Amino acid sequence: MAWYNNILKRKVRTQTWKRLYTGATGGRLFADWQTSGNSADQEISGSLSTLRNRSRALARNDSYISRYLQMLVTNVIGPNGIRIASKARNDNGELDLQGNAEVETAFKEWGQVGSCTLNGMQSFLDCQKLFVSSVARDGEALIRTVRSNENRFGFAIQFLEADHLDENYSVQNEETGNSIKMGVEVNKFGKPIAYYLLRNHPGGAGSYLYGGNNYIKVPADELIHAYLASRAEQTRGVPWTSSVLARAKMLDGLEESTVVNARVGAAKMGFIVSPDGDGYVGEETEDSYTQIMDATPGSMEQLPAGSEFKEWKPDYPNMTFDPFQKAILRGIASGLNVSYVDLANNLEGVNYSSIRQGVMEQRDYYRTVQKFVIQHMVRPIYLKWLNYAMTTRQVSIPITKYDKFANQVTFIPRSWNWIDPLKEMNANVVGLQNGQVTMTDIQSSMGRDPEELFEELSREKALADQYGIETAFSPYGATKTPVEPELTGEGDE
Repeated sequence: MAWYNNILKRKVRTQTWKRLYTGATGGRLFADWQTSGNSADQEISGSLSTLRNRSRALARNDSYISRYLQMLVTNVIGPNGIRIASKARNDNGELDLQGNAEVETAFKEWGQVGSCTLNGMQSFLDCQKLFVSSVARDGEALIRTVRSNENRFGFAIQFLEADHLDENYSVQNEETGNSIKMGVEVNKFGKPIAYYLLRNHPGGAGSYLYGGNNYIKVPADELIHAYLASRAEQTRGVPWTSSVLARAKMLDGLEESTVVNARVGAAKMGFIVSPDGDGYVGEETEDSYTQIMDATPGSMEQLPAGSEFKEWKPDYPNMTFDPFQKAILRGIASGLNVSYVDLANNLEGVNYSSIRQGVMEQRDYYRTVQKFVIQHMVRPIYLKWLNYAMTTRQVSIPITKYDKFANQVTFIPRSWNWIDPLKEMNANVVGLQNGQVTMTDIQSSMGRDPEELFEELSREKALADQYGIETAFSPYGATKTPVEPELTGEGDE
């Protein structure tokens, strides 16, 4: 019976093996599939510096990665940036027009060049662009909020590169019981308590001179540490380009080799073969070790008697290069969450339907990034500025009304041009008539504040009435319609 029981055991094991996920099966086909059960921080700590440096290198030298970063800045921030619209209301429910206008005007003043940053080199619009490029390229952004006398509001921000947050500094704080993970001190719940910043940039001159590169402990409420987490217990951020770094580098090398090969082939180079076994008979350099062949395009040289010239005809690049390049670039675009058409700047073979679908999907991605920028940068900085502005009495609003103006504010990101303006305008009209959308919805999608729109319409109407000009359109209940001109001339019916 022992042999029968062994057969049953083998059968059970076989059945259990068949019930496994296919992705968990082994065998020679998956022998090179290396996996890790390490925590997010354990994986990041050993790779963060390399990933960040490689991402920066490609951002400097690779045209596709450079374009990706510029696409993010252009579509997420745009020419005017993310603006604030104060919507605080009085006790009677009406908008506090005077207070809102004062806050908006003061914040615009603070956001000018020479005011909002400690070094005085950037505007708040520049800071938004720097924030997006830093997070995408480096994986995270560091912004220190400080009390400053450089402007009348007593508040400024300072951008720091992620290198200041040492990913190799991980210890247990015996005094508090907190953990320091890659320079970030967190409590038992993983909430940041403080940041340990290197006093000098580790890659800068003088980092390890007299005095050493010691740490500065900065409380968490004085530092904005923004990154996009992909795992629940992740303490540091990784570049958004991480998944495509290897592929982008390979494509860059392929394109370089192809160009070199094509250039060499275009020079009509060949090889001189001596039948008697003599060495190279061409020109030599001064060291007599390196031979030189004149490869000037179109040049001809007389060969020694008995020598044979063999032409070299490189067959690369060939017809397969273009589709191969496109396939690799499509994979890179997918890893970056952008369309191949935009990344490659190639509109070949696209039609209205396909490009519209791609544009709409990509804009949803940009809107997601806009929300990230608002929540992790624009809003926190605005709230800190508002507190300082009220405390220092640089706005006439008392600090007791801080909550009102802090909570009743709208952030307006950039918008995009309509793909088909006439169709989308007509859709908005129908939506307004059916009560499915509001003017606020429409104007917000266009990157405008409805209050600004109504103010401009009112001002234009008053100006038109002043000069006795009949306008073709008046919103909300107007009876005026555009006058169709009478067509005359040959060919009219």
